[in-house]
Amino acid sequence: MQLRTALLAAALITGPAALAKAVTPADTILPPTVIFATSTGYWEESRADIAIERAPGAASDPAKAEPQPRHGYYKLFSVRQPDKTSKIYLQQIAQADSGPEIVSSVELHEFTQLKPYVTDIRPESSTGMGKQPGLFATVYLKTDPNAESEGWTVLIDEFGEITIEKATN
Repeated sequence: MQLRTALLAAALITGPAALAKAVTPADTILPPTVIFATSTGYWEESRADIAIERAPGAASDPAKAEPQPRHGYYKLFSVRQPDKTSKIYLQQIAQADSGPEIVSSVELHEFTQLKPYVTDIRPESSTGMGKQPGLFATVYLKTDPNAESEGWTVLIDEFGEITIEKATN
């Protein structure tokens, strides 16, 4: 009985260590240079936004020929640079049956020109993906590492126009 208890104790102690696998850099899910991120807002395509292309002579099956409009959310994130400033990127993410898919990624050059030290990124609301098209988020940053943080708003209207401006209270 003591041998059985000792073997069970040894298995419990070494078992998790044997099952644990070290994460290699290639397995990293999120690079350590991504320091702040938020997923927020909502977007959707209209049928007019979708270009339908058919191969010459292809049979026209209406069920297959009519793609469905996509919809999804935005992701706003900052990536730390070697000089400790950050670049800020905006991604458009589609909600697909197979899971989220990146539709587009763009660097927001208005922020890059400031050479910001980003201290936070916050969505307008933490209730999840909205049902009204657009995005409103606040990026908190410093242009001098010893200064106080300032808020800058990132706004995307229902037409997809992006506006970046210093926040006013």
